[in-house]
Amino acid sequence: MARDMSDIDILKMELQQLQKEVKNEREPVSKTAKELVDWVEANSAEDILLKGVPEDKNPFKEKGGCIIT
Repeated sequence: MARDMSDIDILKMELQQLQKEVKNEREPVSKTAKELVDWVEANSAEDILLKGVPEDKNPFKEKGGCIIT
């Protein structure tokens, strides 16, 4: 997309993005990090990466065994 745009168009697009970003409210990392840690700890019981997939609901579990005779 950027290859089809002139330098002026690219600069206008970058300016628009910066104008959007300057309107965002800023918060200190000390506050947001604490909120993030609290959220992760509160939702860890439902986290599929931490607790795993129940064997009966695992779509990748083999349905039957392999018998070699």
